[in-house]
Amino acid sequence: MEHWWKEAVVYQIYTKSYYDTNGDGIGDLRGIIQKLDYINSLGASVIWLNPIYKSPDVDNGYDIADYQSIDERYGTLEDFKELLTQVHQRGMRLIMDMVLNHTSDEHRWFQESRSSKDNPYRDYYIWRPGKDGKEPNNWGNYFYEGRGSAWEYDEHTGEYYLHNYSRKMPDLNWDNADLRDAMCRMMRWWLDLGVDGFRMDAINRLVKPKGLPDSPNPLTPPVGIYGYVVDRTMCANRPGIHELLHELNEKVFSRYDIMVVGETGNVDAAIAIDYVKEEREEIDMVFHFEIAKNPVLVDAVKFKEVQRRWYHVVEQHGWITQYLSNHDTPRQVSRFGDDQKYRYESATMLATLMHTHPGTVYIYQGEEIGMTNVEFPSIEYYNEKYTVGKYYTMVESGRSPEEALASLRMMSRDNDRTPMQWNSGENGGFTTGSPWMHVNPNYVSINVAEEECAEKSVLRYYRKLTAMRRQYPIMVYGSYRQIMEEDPELIVYVREYQGDRWLIVCNFYDGIRELSGIVKAYPEMEKRELILCNYLSMENEQEIRPYEARIYCLRDRKI
Repeated sequence: MEHWWKEAVVYQIYTKSYYDTNGDGIGDLRGIIQKLDYINSLGASVIWLNPIYKSPDVDNGYDIADYQSIDERYGTLEDFKELLTQVHQRGMRLIMDMVLNHTSDEHRWFQESRSSKDNPYRDYYIWRPGKDGKEPNNWGNYFYEGRGSAWEYDEHTGEYYLHNYSRKMPDLNWDNADLRDAMCRMMRWWLDLGVDGFRMDAINRLVKPKGLPDSPNPLTPPVGIYGYVVDRTMCANRPGIHELLHELNEKVFSRYDIMVVGETGNVDAAIAIDYVKEEREEIDMVFHFEIAKNPVLVDAVKFKEVQRRWYHVVEQHGWITQYLSNHDTPRQVSRFGDDQKYRYESATMLATLMHTHPGTVYIYQGEEIGMTNVEFPSIEYYNEKYTVGKYYTMVESGRSPEEALASLRMMSRDNDRTPMQWNSGENGGFTTGSPWMHVNPNYVSINVAEEECAEKSVLRYYRKLTAMRRQYPIMVYGSYRQIMEEDPELIVYVREYQGDRWLIVCNFYDGIRELSGIVKAYPEMEKRELILCNYLSMENEQEIRPYEARIYCLRDRKI
């Protein structure tokens, strides 16, 4: 079945780091308004905003203090309404990040909840008495990877509250009917304003295991020096989650023409189908972590194996996402390509992979100009809680500061949160003030202004791909079949749709390969027409160069 969100190219904006218009060093909504023509020229059809709600900013806005208020650092509700209007005037849509697993401890609900055991809001959160003089169970919170419990003692009422993340982010109790109704009203409020959907944070973790038992997982031993078990499976995909999402669909999602994408850790393709299969009426698609956040995925064979498994979701009337970087990952050109000698080639090759694989495409800000990871000199430069927590855990366990930082540098989320690089001026043109986070020093050579006029332009290549996606439905709805599945360097696959057939060839490495090997594996490509190549010239078609990407149209299809 066709849907606009299947055809979408989504541009993700981390507002805090996008463009600052008032000189306070923090990106804002008016900055996004000023850059809408740039986003439109990129070919994006949907904008996804990371959280912009009122927040104490313990976790970069994912700790929400008021779901129906814009944080003053980003602007006002009137600014947001103007942004929404101007997005729609350009024929684009806008979706918001929605955090349903937890709130800030500064949220009015939690302030009421902790005030007394008989307060009407008490059961909006998960409270338990201690057990044997300790916490209710052995869970560790995710923020510090074993440095602390997932439970925080509250002296006023003499009980503990659950926080799978920071102690400043208490988990909500979705067993409470009043809480569910309040959340549904809140989401409908945003949709009635004209918002076009949601990216649902940690959506498969809303339902907790009955009885909140200790983690029995022998594969997740106590981490760090405090002995709490950081078991990310305990609150993932629990019985009742599908019934809850179906209820949200019935009461909210199905009443609007929107897209809903869920962030789902601890999910593979076999689990995902139950979330996204159309007849189940839950959500439209999920983000999985088997590629972008997989620290051990290092070769083309593994990449192809993951893509094959996820295509089965499409074959079963579900839908999938294609992304290689977002606010929680390293920069894709640094992680999967070569961000030095072959930065242009590998950035455009990876873009080709994402735009020509089945699924909705997501572009993270800066990806379209080939922004890279940053090498900060010390932990003091880092802001992201997981990186800082892991660093101190490693140092406490005996690793040297230099060794600990080096081991974390590649995968740190701060790589993607450095400010957008607009030009070669001070702070990359992001702000006239002091930026909230240090700008990557390579902004002098890697920036939008440079990409607009460069001969080898990642930006212009992205524009070609998004234009092709609008022009050729085969890129969205075509079937998918891999060729040379076990080849360790080449990623080769066929897309077919309504009589058209394309062959895509991507060199995942910096070596040179012969085209003859592909012709031997797939003789049908003898009659071919080159549609797009990420190299500026085709000196020798028989050689596939480092990080080269080609899209061929195959003629004389045999029925």
